[in-house]
Amino acid sequence: MSLSPTKSTVYVVDDDQDVLGSLRFLLETDGFEVRTFRSAAALLSALASNPTDCFVIDYKMPNMNGIDLAKRLRSQDIDAPIILITGYPDGSIAVKAASAGVQYVLLKPHLEDSLAAQIRGAIAARRAASGKLRKGSPLRDGAKYSGAV
Repeated sequence: MSLSPTKSTVYVVDDDQDVLGSLRFLLETDGFEVRTFRSAAALLSALASNPTDCFVIDYKMPNMNGIDLAKRLRSQDIDAPIILITGYPDGSIAVKAASAGVQYVLLKPHLEDSLAAQIRGAIAARRAASGKLRKGSPLRDGAKYSGAV
């Protein structure tokens, strides 16, 4: 079920093709329009002409990790919510993610229980706050770490 008559668009970035396929299936089944990217560079080159409602970004990728990608997006005044996914639970990731403008950190491989709900909540919060935030301003209190360490 989507938030509005128009499907919300989610960009998913992960260097693992199998993970991308699984996340695409999961999110499309839940009513989202999904675009997948195998690298930070591929995502960055697609941004100019294609806006999104939310990013789901893997933490551990070659060349540019998910936190560095989040910093790059924020430096370009992109205010869409960012959800960082990781298979490497570490309490310090949430702190680093929050400083990079990430809203949530979720643990792989058990994303099916929480990812769609977190995306919906992040998009709804952004839409509710859209009149209150100016472009490039901080989004919220910081990242929330969802998952056991």
